[in-house]
Amino acid sequence: MKILEVKDLRISFKTYAGENQAVRGVSFHLNEGETLAIVGESGCGKTVTSKSILRILPSPPAIIHEKSEIYLGDRELTSLSDKDMIGIRGSEISMIFQDPMTSLNPTMRIGDQIAESIIIHQGKSKREAIKDVISLLEMVGIPNPEQRVKQYPHEFSGGMRQRAMIAIALACNPKILIADEPTTALDVTIQAQIMDLIKSLQKKLNTAVILVTHDLGVVAEVADRIQVMYAGEIVETGNSRDIFYKPKHPYTWALLKSVPKLNTENKTELYSLNGTPPDLLNPPKGCSFAARCEYCMNICREKSPEFTDITSEHKAACWLLHSKAPKIDYTVESYTAENPIEVHSEEVVYVR
Repeated sequence: MKILEVKDLRISFKTYAGENQAVRGVSFHLNEGETLAIVGESGCGKTVTSKSILRILPSPPAIIHEKSEIYLGDRELTSLSDKDMIGIRGSEISMIFQDPMTSLNPTMRIGDQIAESIIIHQGKSKREAIKDVISLLEMVGIPNPEQRVKQYPHEFSGGMRQRAMIAIALACNPKILIADEPTTALDVTIQAQIMDLIKSLQKKLNTAVILVTHDLGVVAEVADRIQVMYAGEIVETGNSRDIFYKPKHPYTWALLKSVPKLNTENKTELYSLNGTPPDLLNPPKGCSFAARCEYCMNICREKSPEFTDITSEHKAACWLLHSKAPKIDYTVESYTAENPIEVHSEEVVYVR
């Protein structure tokens, strides 16, 4: 069952140079209890999209266009008052931000910061709230919670600060948890622990998760569905198996090729996508990925592609899916620890 639906989301930022079209017609939905990953390189509009759901973008300069719609059940969030949104933030939709060191208040004890939302949304006394905080810290794997509630953020390690952020987000048992790059600046071992924690808590609490990341490797074992985002648009969407084993968009291929392989030999050059994303002050009239795509055709520069349905769940916006386009043999081998992703494409002459 759908609990969140975003329709034709368009967000611009007014700058001295003009209007930056950061998000351009994004539509998606989130089902109850599932994990939806939004994947793309930095600057593609992932975080702006996620923050718009909570209505926490600075306005101005951010502008959510009039035709954009965000539904939480039968409530349209863009039309709600600020007072109504305060009641939704934390209690129904929560967010884990990228950097816990800058997201946590350095002058407040950890326990007080977590208790704040419990007091506001559940009307409990501070003493009752602190008891709940101790249980939350224990649930997210922080040892000695009775002592930790009295400590400040600087007394926590990076991984423990992120666990505290998760505790804040889950304090009121929200329906939706937005995790914006939750493993940024953490070492690989701690990254795995944080992702395992989010996954286990999701199953325990039946919380739907929107996972925002630039790293496909992070979402491989977590996401039910994946949306690939580029230059403010969704270019491909499907379940995890579709995206990892049957990708159809050249940008998705590039993201998959950028995942390091376990069998990479010493001093082997890692794959990187050439070029830079388009200037969204003046977006291209054709496909936004055309300038960086090795399979670019004349029509790609002239007209933006519409979505093509590959299956009922899998679709992509690319002219290569047109019946008259050159056929590309693109396969991905099994993605396992012993046999990492490998990408193969046949030599084809493309009309440019």
